[in-house]
Amino acid sequence: MGGINGSTPEFAELDHSSANAYRHAIRRGQFVREEIADELQVSSTEVSRIEGVLRHLRLLRPLPGAPDRLAPVSPDAAAAELLGSSEWQIRELQQAVSEVRSRMLSLMPTYFEGRRQRNQMEAFDLITDVDTIRALLDEHLLRARAEMLTVQPGGARPPEVLDTVRNSNVAALDRGVRMRTLYQHTARSDLVTSAYVSEVTAKGAEIRTTDELIDRLIIYDREVAFLPEQNLPDPGRGAVIIREPNLVAFMCSVFDHMWQGALPFEPGTSAPEPLADEVKASILRLMANGYKDEMVARRLGMSVRTCRRHIAEITEELKATSRFQAGVNATLSGLVQPTSEN
Repeated sequence: MGGINGSTPEFAELDHSSANAYRHAIRRGQFVREEIADELQVSSTEVSRIEGVLRHLRLLRPLPGAPDRLAPVSPDAAAAELLGSSEWQIRELQQAVSEVRSRMLSLMPTYFEGRRQRNQMEAFDLITDVDTIRALLDEHLLRARAEMLTVQPGGARPPEVLDTVRNSNVAALDRGVRMRTLYQHTARSDLVTSAYVSEVTAKGAEIRTTDELIDRLIIYDREVAFLPEQNLPDPGRGAVIIREPNLVAFMCSVFDHMWQGALPFEPGTSAPEPLADEVKASILRLMANGYKDEMVARRLGMSVRTCRRHIAEITEELKATSRFQAGVNATLSGLVQPTSEN
């Protein structure tokens, strides 16, 4: 089959002279060299070339018992002889390709099921052992390359917790990790928390406060997030580790949204003027929605005693005889807008 590709350059295509010679041979019933030379007005050398082209293309074939006499062959028969083995090879290859594709596609359900199981295992981990959770937090902080985002609800931070994280946080800041933390406003009044904030902000940490926060959240390098597990008998002791990129990106967006509305926590400076009013507005809003003192305190990260003191002040300012009337008066006066919360 090497000749198909034109092993001899002049046989690469059927030229005009060869086509005319083939036409003459069809009319004559055979290829007569002398007649072709007279018909086309060409030399014997050119006739030999034309004969070679037509025989190469299987358009001429020796007559049985007379090898020197050449008869024209129909184009379809010539094509079948010329390309038959190639077409067979192509069909064989197409069949082989089809069989391979069919076998490969039969593995698709296995692939997708395996990938689903792998993604499920890699995207979420539930850890219920407190020591393991602490070890994982320390490990991820040690490996953090660029950023750590933290949401810490509940008001003032326990001194023993701050003592535990102080050195590792400072070390992360020293190697260039950006650290942003959200506390609740009530953390500002705690001396231990303020001292810790002074130390880490001096190293470059950024800390802000807001009235209410979602649950505790820690995100490392916008790749891995830690959330408290909600369905254990002892809430808060387990953690869900999330690596699924879309979900982690969503939580980063939630953090950035809360961050934009929070106030900078800069110990040693006077508290921003809107702070006290913001805390009172939050208390009023929760009261207007029917929350009891204990729930208001928990939502705002303050003690029940402090919460009741604020409620007493608000009740007096609104000239109300009860906390319920204070909530109603605040709503009627437009100080707060009631919201429906589940």
